[in-house]
Amino acid sequence: HVQLVESVVGLVQAGGSLRLSCAASGGLFIALTMAWFRQAPGKGREFVAGATWSGRSPDYADSVKGRFTISRDNGKNTVYLQMNSLKPEDTAVYYCAAERGLGAWTAARVDYWGKGTLVTVSS
Repeated sequence: HVQLVESVVGLVQAGGSLRLSCAASGGLFIALTMAWFRQAPGKGREFVAGATWSGRSPDYADSVKGRFTISRDNGKNTVYLQMNSLKPEDTAVYYCAAERGLGAWTAARVDYWGKGTLVTVSS
């Protein structure tokens, strides 16, 4: 059973940067497609960024393109989300997610979830 643990609870001002990390254990990390989702107060969980095993050709939600970067270190079983130029509307609980497929980027296809980490962007 794969376990995902996010780190960095962050409070940052608008325009600032933050990096989220997610360490995976209990499975073959390189076989997993990794992604980040987020859920803002009163809203549904939405896809943010995703990367297949190689980390090449990552995919992003339109709202974060050009600002966020997903990367993975298969040697460390860790996936990262570098968030730059943060906006107040980026405030949400961010979830690390793992999928055994090739990247459907929908919450319904996620096989494993982290517990989430709160990111608050102040204006």
